[in-house]
Amino acid sequence: QAQLVESGGGLVQAGGSLRLSCAASGRTFSNYAIGWFRRAPGKEREFVATISGVSARTNYADSVKGRFTISRDNAKNTVYLQMNSLKPEDTAVYYCAAATSYYSTPSEYGHWGQGTQVTVSS
Repeated sequence: QAQLVESGGGLVQAGGSLRLSCAASGRTFSNYAIGWFRRAPGKEREFVATISGVSARTNYADSVKGRFTISRDNAKNTVYLQMNSLKPEDTAVYYCAAATSYYSTPSEYGHWGQGTQVTVSS
């Protein structure tokens, strides 16, 4: 039932920051885990971070741990990805998606957004 729209991407220099937003519509937003994924040029889509529903438990890929922070504001039906200390390797199209469980595998996510481009220059 969730419908997701990403925003907040752009061009930044290495070491800079961006905050991505994933805005959702639907009556059961708080029941969904929301994940962020990315696809770099020439590579497969990879997991970045996930956050559970009301309890807001989080998990991160090792490559972004300590630099990225995922959070959610259920009153606004929005999930955020704060990206600090950005590296050129973070350049990718970033997507958010929904799952029924914090423990869902990436293949079990659905309701993918359209993606937002993040480009990090050297």
